[in-house]
Amino acid sequence: MSFIYDKPVSNRFPTVGVIGAGQLARMMIAPATALGIDLLLFAQGSNDSGAQITHHVVGDYTNLAQVLEFARKVDVVTFEHELIPLSVIKGLEAEGIKVYPPSSAFIYSQDKAAMREKLAAFPAPHSQVITEPSAVKEFPVIAKAISGGYDGRGVWKIKNQVELQEILSHTSPLLIEELVEFDTEIAVMVARSPHGQATSWAPVETVQEDGICTLTITPAQKISPAVAEQAQKIALEIAQTVGVVGVMAVEMFIKGEEIFINELAMRPHNSGHWSIEGSVTSQFEQHLRAILDLPLGSPAMNHPYAVMGNVLGGDKTDMYRPYLHLMARTPSLHFHQYKKEVRKGRKIGHVTACGDDLLHLTQEVQHARDYMSGVIDE
Repeated sequence: MSFIYDKPVSNRFPTVGVIGAGQLARMMIAPATALGIDLLLFAQGSNDSGAQITHHVVGDYTNLAQVLEFARKVDVVTFEHELIPLSVIKGLEAEGIKVYPPSSAFIYSQDKAAMREKLAAFPAPHSQVITEPSAVKEFPVIAKAISGGYDGRGVWKIKNQVELQEILSHTSPLLIEELVEFDTEIAVMVARSPHGQATSWAPVETVQEDGICTLTITPAQKISPAVAEQAQKIALEIAQTVGVVGVMAVEMFIKGEEIFINELAMRPHNSGHWSIEGSVTSQFEQHLRAILDLPLGSPAMNHPYAVMGNVLGGDKTDMYRPYLHLMARTPSLHFHQYKKEVRKGRKIGHVTACGDDLLHLTQEVQHARDYMSGVIDE
């Protein structure tokens, strides 16, 4: 069915304001340029990844007055992280600023307890909010900070009440979840516009090490076609339920044919980086289309497979010379350098390969990732 665009059209190209200037904002710049859209970033410093290469202002994203001054320079405001206080988002909305995703949706990516309550009708691990260790009777469990956690931070596997008491001493209340012994972990990226048009990319297998995603494989290989179809359906239903506008990642655990919702991220997400080269429309372009209420692009894959590897900081600080070896060794690799200070375990770039030989793609991406991180030297 064709989509007919019947919205009022401005006579000028819009400006999008992005709160945050890390690598996600950086990767929005190329598709924004192609679409004729101007970006203005709200950065913490001029050396932030995205601020190095586009227009930006520097300020404190917790300061409503500063963010409001920024927002009045643009047509719509969006985010590249979940750390901005909900009170600031609501403050912008109260002044008539167009903010996507809206505060009514964004809370479910910031507050894990609110998310569990909102999505009670969807399959998920059993959970409860606690302030006392005695509230938990069976172990092991997963304990999560209700807000502020990411990349494995703010998540603990708890074996007994002594460990639980220790966590509660510095983080309370906690969201306690059933420990799911899953077979694989996937993410489904979706996009939704203000008037409700929505799309979904193929489910992505995410490989985690110490709570950090190190590799993604698209489409996910360890799930059945029926589970893949159901996962996309659930993700689209969640997008409508929470009212997200923009792109959203729905992280899921898969055990056999069962699906368990893990968490939501209402922004471009690491599990969607493959889409830059591997999809007709990347997650970054789609996010811009969605928040501007433009017709959404096709999420179809360009190749049978796409493999993405995160480059993590290690002992190697020279990130340029490794290109010489890797580009000569595998000309088909796609490199993305975030120009961030190298710190151990920090995401400083990624590499993607697309094609029809999954084993070969995976081996080449793993080699490039490990070579750039300094894990191997040949």
